[in-house]
Amino acid sequence: MRFTSLIVELIRARPVLVFWLVVLAQAALWFVLPALIYSSPPGDVALHLAYGREYLLGSALGPPLAFWLADIAFRAAGNNIFGVYLLSQVCFVVSFWAIFRLGRAIVGAQHAILAVLLTATVTSFAFSSVEYGPHILAQPIWALTLLTGWRVIGEGRRNAWFALSIHAGLLLLTTQAAPLLLSMLGVFALATARGRRMLLSFDTLFALIVVVVLVLPYAVFAARTGLGSGLSLPGGLSPQDGLWRWLDILGALALALAGIVLLVIVNSGRLSEEPERAPMIYRPTADPLARNFVYCFAILPPLAFSILGAVLNAPSLIAGAGTVLLMSGLGVVVAAGDLIYLRRQRSLRLVWAWIIAAPALYVIAITLAQPWVLGTEVRTMLPARDIGAFFADSFQRRTGQPLAVVAGDPQLAAVISYSAPRRPHLLLDATPDRTPWTSFEKFNETGGVIVWRAANTAGTPPDEIARRFPGLVPEVPRSFQRYLTGRQPLLRIGWAIVRPRQAATR
Repeated sequence: MRFTSLIVELIRARPVLVFWLVVLAQAALWFVLPALIYSSPPGDVALHLAYGREYLLGSALGPPLAFWLADIAFRAAGNNIFGVYLLSQVCFVVSFWAIFRLGRAIVGAQHAILAVLLTATVTSFAFSSVEYGPHILAQPIWALTLLTGWRVIGEGRRNAWFALSIHAGLLLLTTQAAPLLLSMLGVFALATARGRRMLLSFDTLFALIVVVVLVLPYAVFAARTGLGSGLSLPGGLSPQDGLWRWLDILGALALALAGIVLLVIVNSGRLSEEPERAPMIYRPTADPLARNFVYCFAILPPLAFSILGAVLNAPSLIAGAGTVLLMSGLGVVVAAGDLIYLRRQRSLRLVWAWIIAAPALYVIAITLAQPWVLGTEVRTMLPARDIGAFFADSFQRRTGQPLAVVAGDPQLAAVISYSAPRRPHLLLDATPDRTPWTSFEKFNETGGVIVWRAANTAGTPPDEIARRFPGLVPEVPRSFQRYLTGRQPLLRIGWAIVRPRQAATR
């Protein structure tokens, strides 16, 4: 007798319900977890908020849209970092919704939900999703671009051209990887008869006009300021080093896909005593063009961006691992054929649940154990609100004016720039060209606070900070209790005040 679990029946009968249960549960997990255990944001979130506060048309970090949305979400949440965490999970939900809609159009709703379940195990959609930035915002926009691109190329729907142009323009305003991603879509269209037929219509011209209108202000700004793409070839990189770097990137991508591989192995017919008795999920035969579309965008982006990352010796994929792996689950489902057997159902459920839970358990374990076991600092354990409030209040008391600019240690200064009342501007004094909204001259005019990590109770500033700010008079270092101290000493921050020029002349 063939046994079919409730989960399988739900996939067959209510795939949309399964989609929302799975995606919203995972989004809720990665919203609640950082909100509960993080006292300061992970990654470069604080720096991105500092850039978003200025509403520049572009910066050294790339196009502006991701930074603007971060600032809007932060302000909408009452100047609370929870707004940015929520924005990250909205990006996650929209990405998977677009992939589900694309999968439903190509392989049907039942196989599309299987693709979503597989893609959810990719680790790039787990703990790294809370580190909001251009790579996170690029995921839903690229997913929507693929969805509308298929509607134009594969289904011949002329009414999808406008949406495709909007998505392409927003992608160009989000990530430096957008030109290469859109080029892949254009090459695929040119390589197919249906795609060429759609490109020869007048709709293509109208779509290009919409894209130009969206991107023109940023393009003009980038050309005038010389920002360009911000990408350049490194010097002295040997072919051997490039090859090892490429293999390193491919290894990281393979590790991110390990969950999919494990589920495929568990579901293999060789591990089942009676594979023919397993429940099956059927789909109509997919359009050959649809299969090529899925394979192209499941394989080409990881391959192209891994090679580009190796050539540029970049610390991470320019497009972000989540963006280039968006089609991985759908690619496996398409390759599996029209009939997919779900063998060893109990094992599949347990393995899938552990794969989803493992990144969350890892984050909890490393956050709680690292201060005790290794005695080293966890970046997300800094008491951001206390630090920001202290230095803003100290400056206000000494000068009678609100804190306008903060400089010094980049990490501490970025934390203060978002957590202090009235959100002071950030000055990266070691690389002032990266913060063009202010300068040393403006800093001396408005006054501000300079911070650094104090090595002793004297609070002597590091030599490089002392050289950039001659005549600095350090204050008594301020100690802060971390959210979880463990075996670490207290966080001791050295600081100095530069008084506003008008107040100094009184």
